[in-house]
Amino acid sequence: MIGPRLRRLRQTLGLTQARMAQDLDISTSYLNLIERNQRPMSAKVLLRLSGVYDFDMAEFSGRSDAALVADLHDAMRDPAIGAGNVSRQDLEDIVGINPEVGQAVLRLYKSYRRATLAEGSSPDAQSLLDPATQATEAVRTFLQGRRNYFEDIDSAAEALSSELSKSGTGLSTALTLRLKDAHGLSVRVVPVSVMPEMLRYFDRHSKRINISELMPASGRVFQMAYQIGMLEHRDLIDGVIKTAGFETREAERLCRTSLANYFAAAVLMPYAKFLKEAESCKYDIELLSHRFGTGFEQTAHRLTTLQKPDARGVPFFFVRIDTAGNVSKRFSAGRFHFSDFGGACPLWNIHDAFQTPGVVRTQIIEMPDETTYFSIARTVTRTGGAYGRGAQKLAIGLGCDIAYAPRLVYAVGMDLDGHTPTPIGINCHLCERDNCRQRAHAPLNRKLTFDERARGMSIFRFEV
Repeated sequence: MIGPRLRRLRQTLGLTQARMAQDLDISTSYLNLIERNQRPMSAKVLLRLSGVYDFDMAEFSGRSDAALVADLHDAMRDPAIGAGNVSRQDLEDIVGINPEVGQAVLRLYKSYRRATLAEGSSPDAQSLLDPATQATEAVRTFLQGRRNYFEDIDSAAEALSSELSKSGTGLSTALTLRLKDAHGLSVRVVPVSVMPEMLRYFDRHSKRINISELMPASGRVFQMAYQIGMLEHRDLIDGVIKTAGFETREAERLCRTSLANYFAAAVLMPYAKFLKEAESCKYDIELLSHRFGTGFEQTAHRLTTLQKPDARGVPFFFVRIDTAGNVSKRFSAGRFHFSDFGGACPLWNIHDAFQTPGVVRTQIIEMPDETTYFSIARTVTRTGGAYGRGAQKLAIGLGCDIAYAPRLVYAVGMDLDGHTPTPIGINCHLCERDNCRQRAHAPLNRKLTFDERARGMSIFRFEV
């Protein structure tokens, strides 16, 4: 029963019931019954609907709203809201009828939570009101809403990549010549003593792009592609930013940088070719890195952008943490959702990746809402490495819904059905799993209980 969703699609397309019924080769009265949930939509009609209006059936069925439902379910369980008896099915019905209402409710809840947390002394809580944090979250929300896919930017990057490939030189040389011939700019790799605190600097006065010697080859090429994106497609990027409706210039600038980085990655890894290679090697990140001359993190992040409606890749989620567990980058193209603050669950083996540098670790994990995912984790070393300048070590986590795992090389030979998943949470503040051995904080808005006669696996015991 997907009547409200069908009605919203029809209204979005600006069609009358009579016109849509004609397109689908059904009667207007039958379409009216479907929209009012008095008749189910048959597979035949759904397939015709998909073919006529060119959209993804998975999105139409509501899977794309699963993360919103999960977030609303967490909000309803907050005792301060007093709606713990609202079932997940109730929320699915609300989101199915009008997801904008669900998003509005979630925005209100987040505003309330920020105001409540700001009254405490927690650094995590206070950071939510920081302008930089708010700008970062605004950009993340925008990217998430677009599923981290921007067709016009991808197309422009793919066209440039195709043009540069005709030069007969390597990509690095082609980009260098493009900057020189089209913009009068030279590229120079400079010693770290010249730029001790920077990796790239665009010197407009000297018409030169300085790139630090600490930057690896893949990074140098990326930075040149980034600069071309800013020079040749600034209007395109700014047009996308205008659709976001950001309230601050900080958010606009951060988004501009993010989209220019998106452009650069798309130049190095053009969509059609990259998706084809990813499918052929079963998403082997290291092999893809060799084929495209990119780093592990660059390649993993690019995999999250393969959401073109008529040529989708696996909908991955991505997270990057440091050795202290701080999350510095996160994105989800599927149902997996992250918290607005705090680190990742300590039971997730992304933390264990630091014990085996450079080795890919796999894990099947289960969230509190019983959704199951297949994930991989591996460390990467950032630019640096000179004496006294230790390179930053980070861990990259990449995963997808367990249903997509058979498409990944990392799951070959694994018993995906018989394997017991590791139960994890979003983070300790928001996780309500009781008696967790790894719990570092009591969950927010839960009443603690104490029993002086007993000691559980965790020092925090609370009413569920």
